[in-house]
Amino acid sequence: MLNTDIYAITAEQYSLGRTNIEVVQELVAAGVKIIQYREKEKKKLYKFQECQEIRAITRAAGVTFIVNDDLDVALAVKADGVHIGQEDLPAEQVRRLVGKEMIIGLSTHSPEQARAAVKQGVDYIGVGPVFATNTKKDVCAPVGLGYLEYVAKHIDIPFVVIGGIKEHHILELHQKGATCFAMITEIVESQDIAKKIKSIRGKLLDNRYSG
Repeated sequence: MLNTDIYAITAEQYSLGRTNIEVVQELVAAGVKIIQYREKEKKKLYKFQECQEIRAITRAAGVTFIVNDDLDVALAVKADGVHIGQEDLPAEQVRRLVGKEMIIGLSTHSPEQARAAVKQGVDYIGVGPVFATNTKKDVCAPVGLGYLEYVAKHIDIPFVVIGGIKEHHILELHQKGATCFAMITEIVESQDIAKKIKSIRGKLLDNRYSG
């Protein structure tokens, strides 16, 4: 499920006037294989309507579609998965609601939370915020590279690094064990999303060959 490099997350307020639908279309065209819808401030009906459109686009393209937090919206549009935080419903309860088929991701910020997530049976964890980020309110302090290294060495389920990640961080994070990178403003603020995706992937490819 996280056997890919870029985990793209929507953020319409940073998208240079483009709608989430337009951004998703560009992401799909650029070959991104997993997209998360995250809109904290929009009304529920608007989220549902947007996610209906995004679900249709991603389903047709074979792209994994994750909804952040809004479990009801994820279920209503038949998303591939839902991503939850430490203060949302417990993962065990979410699993009872969504069944075995839907992917569950859980944000974690410490080794203790990572180990607990494994016991709770989530499908993947978010590791971060690695760096400072302004795209989320009430976010915890950056966890740094030490937590990433711990997860890469000790946690057996898939993980995605997140939090303030820019293109120039990619090689350092890859060297510490990251293979899947959640990126928000670095992508959606790009004038040319396809060009940005290609550039990021070029750095990863160069690092694999040099390593």
